Amino acid sequence: MYEPYYRFSAKPFQLSPDPRFFYESRVHKRAYAYLEYGLFQGEGFIVITGEVGAGKTTIVRNLLSHLNPSQVVAAHLVSTQLDADDLLRSVATSFGLTAKGTDKASLLAELERFLRQLTGEKKRALLIVDEAQNLTARAVEELRMLSNFQAGDRALLQSFLVGQPELRRILRAPDMQQFRQRIIASYHLGPLDRGETEAYIQHRLKHVGWVGNPKLENDVYDAIFAFTAGIPRRINLVANRLLLAGYLNEKHVLRGSDVEEVAKEMSEELGGAALSVDSTADGGRTDVAAVQKESPEPERTTWPLSTDEGAASLLPRIIRLEKALARVLGLLKQATQNAELV
Repeated sequence: MYEPYYRFSAKPFQLSPDPRFFYESRVHKRAYAYLEYGLFQGEGFIVITGEVGAGKTTIVRNLLSHLNPSQVVAAHLVSTQLDADDLLRSVATSFGLTAKGTDKASLLAELERFLRQLTGEKKRALLIVDEAQNLTARAVEELRMLSNFQAGDRALLQSFLVGQPELRRILRAPDMQQFRQRIIASYHLGPLDRGETEAYIQHRLKHVGWVGNPKLENDVYDAIFAFTAGIPRRINLVANRLLLAGYLNEKHVLRGSDVEEVAKEMSEELGGAALSVDSTADGGRTDVAAVQKESPEPERTTWPLSTDEGAASLLPRIIRLEKALARVLGLLKQATQNAELV
């Protein structure tokens, strides 16, 4: 709706992952490098985790868009509470094999035959399991068993597991020791920092032809970072609504106050509750956390904070506290002035 008004060639902040908009932040670049390293190794497991909306699926799709199909045959599987047998059938189907009505032994034989055929054609098989935190322990073990398929000293199948932080807790379980020994690299995808948040927004805008219309004041980036904690999908959600509001109000200059108003509206739409978006952008149910103005209720913080949260999670809170303090000081100053007049 706002694209023609601002002369954009497309919607810059869509929620669904699109590799064309891939932004190489510090953390995303490193996660992508781990996937490339895994491809170079050609065996074992690579594990990438991150919060909902952190950009995991975008990284995966960017990788898939750069694979040479004459060298690598990739299957992208989205996990939804799959048990062992269901997983095997899903893997077979993802590689284009017929799995319906096939018993487990026959299914394993068919998968091995297919993988050996690829090897004979000088191709490699890559399995990417998205939303892997939904896998049962038996399903994870089945993946480990599939990694046993070999031709000489060469593995027939390589797997990447991508999921939310729960996946790390699953893999730390005592009965996952054998699986952990097959993991050659793992990385947790953290949020963007304040500077990367600004660069990310500008990157997506420039991709659709933005040349300064609308003009974004510096406090726009401060406010968006404060409300989103640097999570890319939350940034997309707020920035998209900001541009829509700018269009509806015929604005060509957007300020931090506009972001605050948009965030307030988004919160009020759900009765003041946290924003929750049911989306399949990451291949499964997505809950987008609160994007709100300050609440009169004090924020509850669980201590100690993990190193994965770090300063990125504290900074938005500090910014909100500073704003609240500034308002209180302003009210005190006004009250003092009124008292002097009396």
